[in-house]
Amino acid sequence: MSDNLKSKTQKGLVWSFVERFATQGVQFLFGIILARLLSPEDYGTIAMPLVFLAIAQCFIDSGFSTALIRKPDLTEEDLSTAFYFNIGVGVICYFALFLSSPLIADFYNTPILSDLLKVTALATLFNPLCAVQQAILTRKIDFKTQAIVSLSGAIVSGSVGLVMAYSGYGIWSLVFQQVGGYVIRTILLWLLGRWKPKRKWSWESFRYLWGFGSQMLGSALLDTTYNNIYPIVIGKFFSANDLGNYTRAQQFSSLPSSNVTGVLQRVTFPILSSIQNEDERLARNYRKILKMSAFLIFPMMLILSAIADPLIRVLLTDKWEGSIILLQIVCFQMMWYPIHAINLNLLTVKGRSDLFFRLEIIKKIVGVGIMCVTIPHGIIWMVSGGIVSSMFSLIINTYYTGKLINVGYLKQMGDLLPVFGVSFVMWLIIRVSLLITFNIYFQLLIGICVGVVFYLIAAKLLLKSEWNDTIDMLPNRFKR
Repeated sequence: MSDNLKSKTQKGLVWSFVERFATQGVQFLFGIILARLLSPEDYGTIAMPLVFLAIAQCFIDSGFSTALIRKPDLTEEDLSTAFYFNIGVGVICYFALFLSSPLIADFYNTPILSDLLKVTALATLFNPLCAVQQAILTRKIDFKTQAIVSLSGAIVSGSVGLVMAYSGYGIWSLVFQQVGGYVIRTILLWLLGRWKPKRKWSWESFRYLWGFGSQMLGSALLDTTYNNIYPIVIGKFFSANDLGNYTRAQQFSSLPSSNVTGVLQRVTFPILSSIQNEDERLARNYRKILKMSAFLIFPMMLILSAIADPLIRVLLTDKWEGSIILLQIVCFQMMWYPIHAINLNLLTVKGRSDLFFRLEIIKKIVGVGIMCVTIPHGIIWMVSGGIVSSMFSLIINTYYTGKLINVGYLKQMGDLLPVFGVSFVMWLIIRVSLLITFNIYFQLLIGICVGVVFYLIAAKLLLKSEWNDTIDMLPNRFKR
């Protein structure tokens, strides 16, 4: 990796980590307090319409943000065209959600959803206003500004939710927490993003953006619908309480997995795009990123799985005990999430959005099939089926990676299995160590300490390549 490329990657990683984990840390703390004040049923109810908002966001973006980041010769016409397209689709999506909110409430047999969705759908009006600004900052690898925006939004919106919860507004405190976040994010990105739309619309720009983005749109719709199909099914066939417990398990597991993955994706996409035509160099750096991802995320997820019981009881109290077993299972699925994401990222870097879309179709068909088989056996079996689906998807995702840069399934597994082996042994040791005491506070402390100490020692002795690559990515002041 060249010095300039390495320097950009280091700065991007540091600020992206700050943005993700400082923001998520603040949201996590607010979430713990709110979870103690509210019930699993409240969280289950607010989670029911999220799939419709996520699908709307896919249409609003339509892959244009990725196209803007990737395009070598970006013009003002490209930016303004994307901006006006996002606004237009956002307005259409809001009115569609507003008018269909009674039908969605009837589908879940939850009348309050009609009013809730009309307010939460305001995201489809605010998010398009700042999508281009965020794409520009990502293209410049300026995650410092994005960190300021995200952290400010998390603090303000969390405070709004907390005040409303203490004042007895119940589920509406979660609604206005979400809306407050959208408003603050939009205002700050306009103030700090330093880009304003011009009165320019270019059909040539639109054809390029749509040509690349439409394939990404299809993939995003499939992925979003599939990722939210579990909440849809749980909300329809089980109870709001079950959905609340599942949502909480997902949120806990996403804190390390999705956020570390998001950091790596956002930073490495523009970096790898800059060397997209140098296959040997691309493959070398790609494998380093893959191993570093596993080195960071595998132990995090397995520590979280091992200490799920005392963690949930200490932070959220016993009323959330239904989420314990779900969290333990979901962690084994989510630990592979970064590997999937980075494989798909490579297809985007190489401009093969057609292959991206094809893979998504195959994986989702298999995943839905596994889910349908497991539904009659209950929510635990259904969530466990996600692990099987994840492992099958890994084989599919790595097929085209092997074709494009000769880093296929066997090479990737050869890179990842040593990290998995050390992490799994750590998981077993933590589980045994929890038997020392029945005090949940001591269990939590012992589990974390045993896991961290064992992994650091084992990694230093047995995973020297991954250790050195990860340390090498840190800026010099952090190394010292």
